[in-house]
Amino acid sequence: MEPWFQLYYSELSFRLSSPKVPAMRADAVRNKKLIVQAAREVFAAAGLAAPIDEIAQRAGVGTGTLYRHFPTKEALFEAVVIERVEELVEEARRLIAGNDPRTAFFKLLSQLVQHGDGHKDLMDALGKQSFDLQKAVPELLAEMWNAVGQLLEQAQQVGTVRRDVQLSHVQALVSAACTAIDQGNGDGLERVVWTVISDGLRPTDAKHDGV
Repeated sequence: MEPWFQLYYSELSFRLSSPKVPAMRADAVRNKKLIVQAAREVFAAAGLAAPIDEIAQRAGVGTGTLYRHFPTKEALFEAVVIERVEELVEEARRLIAGNDPRTAFFKLLSQLVQHGDGHKDLMDALGKQSFDLQKAVPELLAEMWNAVGQLLEQAQQVGTVRRDVQLSHVQALVSAACTAIDQGNGDGLERVVWTVISDGLRPTDAKHDGV
């Protein structure tokens, strides 16, 4: 057999034997987007405890369609939370580039601690009430905390955060706050927790200054 024919034959055999991954149909792509959007709204209000039927109904699809895209409710929840963390990373980058160190750190921290505007899914995950973010997306989570650390250092340099505060302290505060708010009974608890944390992080002469 001629060398050129051997090469042609081998390439042809590879093409014929390689399985083709079918592209997702347009309606399937649309359904997946509807499911994720509905899940964001429902999980934001109720966290992982939200019923899967409510998500499917809000998305306008059957539960069978939902499960074809996400085999479990936990898988859907994880996808939604990861998307929220990605958005937080983008927000952190914007704040770092915004050159407003007096307020930037507290703006980002408030998004991690407060969920009155509907972020119970993220709070559940940060409080380790639902799934382990660190195990699911270690690089992304590290990027988020690295950005928080940069904003913390900037805030300390301009005197809006105490010098003795470390990033590990902030991480512990966020986790504890999310757990406390989740297990509390409302009645202004979220506001009180946020006030205690933000005031505690500020130097004595900077209480209530800024965000």
